[in-house]
Parts: sequence; C-alpha cells; structure tokens
Amino acid sequence: MALQIYNTLTRTKEPFTTIEPGKVRMYVCGPTVYAQAHIGHAMSAMVFDIVRRYLEYSGYEVRYVMNYTDVDDKIINKANELGEDTFALAQQYIDEYNQDLKNLNILPATLNPRATEEMDFIINMIAKLVNGDHAYVADGDVYYRVEADEDYGKLSG
Repeated sequence: MALQIYNTLTRTKEPFTTIEPGKVRMYVCGPTVYAQAHIGHAMSAMVFDIVRRYLEYSGYEVRYVMNYTDVDDKIINKANELGEDTFALAQQYIDEYNQDLKNLNILPATLNPRATEEMDFIINMIAKLVNGDHAYVADGDVYYRVEADEDYGKLSG
C-alpha cells in the first residue's frame, strides 16, 4: 500500500506525492533559543525525525531543514537579565539543543538556517507585504492583513 497523508485542506487521506520524484524537502520550525530545551521541543524533534527516517527507509532522498530563531525579544531580555551578549547566549542554547538532539539519537538536520542570517530577506519580504497592502504597521510592529487573502483561514475551516 502506498504512503498516504492527511490533507488538511481537503480533509481527506491522499497518496503522498513529491514535487520532485524520489525527493522530499522538509522544513521544520526549530526552537526560539532563549532558554534550555524542554520536553515539547524533544517531542516535536522526535516526531519529525520519525517521519524523516520513515521517508528515507522508503527510499526517498530527504533534505531536512530546521531553523533556529536566534533573535527575539525573549532572547534579548534574557541576555540583558544575565548581563550576557545576546548572540553568545543564543549560541549557548543552540549548542545545548544540538547536544540534546544528539543524546536522543535524533538525526541532525541537513541545514540549520538562523533568523539572524536571513534578516535582509525577512526585511525585504515584510516591506513587500506592507507595500502591497498585505500587511500594516501598528505601534512599531507589522501585522498580516488577513482580508488581503481570500483563502486565509481555509485550512482551519
């Protein structure tokens, strides 16, 4: 029997197909690194590791990407509270998280992009959303304008 997945949009099980035959690209949101990892981080990592391993066992070539959010108000506040450098503190938690994954025998990601490495892209993307009236600025923050997307909320019903 072929692998089937649940499609949230159609609310049905469907055959698993890939964009490129034999290849799977997985992007998983990783942790915001402002404190030590907890059991929720471990559970998420384990679930996606199981999916990845199953896909590889089934013969797929898997490119598994998990990001680190290494800049965030929580990280900045924690670093200020501890009197430490923000980037050094984020790196410390990334190192600890990687060790936790290793201790749990979770395969390392193919790639681990960091928010700080993608800042130019993030800023440009947000500017395009604001300029295209798909987002708006309020009190120094940017919010997505849900009315700008007629399909918004389609997955949640």
